[in-house]
Amino acid sequence: MSQSEKIFGIHAVESYLAKSPERVKQLFLQKNRHDKKLQQIELLAKNAGLNFQPVDKRKMDDWVKGNHQGVIAEVQVCDAQLNENQLLALAEEKNDLLLLILDGVTDPHNLGACLRTADAAGVDALVVPKDRSASLTAVARKVACGAAEHVPLVKVTNLARFLTQLRERNVWVTGTAGEATEDIYQIKFSGANALVMGAEGTGMRRLTRENCDQLIKIPMAGTVSSLNVSVATGVCLFEMIRQKGLA
Repeated sequence: MSQSEKIFGIHAVESYLAKSPERVKQLFLQKNRHDKKLQQIELLAKNAGLNFQPVDKRKMDDWVKGNHQGVIAEVQVCDAQLNENQLLALAEEKNDLLLLILDGVTDPHNLGACLRTADAAGVDALVVPKDRSASLTAVARKVACGAAEHVPLVKVTNLARFLTQLRERNVWVTGTAGEATEDIYQIKFSGANALVMGAEGTGMRRLTRENCDQLIKIPMAGTVSSLNVSVATGVCLFEMIRQKGLA
């Protein structure tokens, strides 16, 4: 699906100017702000034949919710598209499928960070329940740095049922829980896999947990009891692809 949307932040806008400058419709830079990062944005725009409009910081603050870092762009976004049925069909066809599933993650910053990590790890899709989940807002896009255009965000109606359908298609479902008896480095991963991450604090819901094939944890050597969900996602995903020989 293609739509026009305002994105903001140095990395998010820079990614569009470097990779898809033809999709940048308007570019706005903070008036009277001169630093190396914005100069790089100006250079990329100039090389792409794009003009920019200097705008007062107060007006830019009103346009978006979040730290715009002095740059906002109106762009044509083209998110990667995949629906629930298409993903189940893919699960039947792809022997090395890798999915990331977020259960109850409602912070758009965390969603964006997980999308970025999923893209780096070569994940086929990121799955979230339709309810109790963050949406792909401008804030999430800023953090994702363009990953939403490469990793489909699939919303499913009933997550527990979807996990059962994955398992019926020989996808091994691994959930993360602090009370798990085995850690990520004790488990052997191969074939098609789905990694389920729960919300910070509450973790996975009961039905989600019951529909996992196994539960694992990340060994913690310090005093903190848990990691941010996007950090934990990176640890688990890259261990999985290391074992599968994809890293």
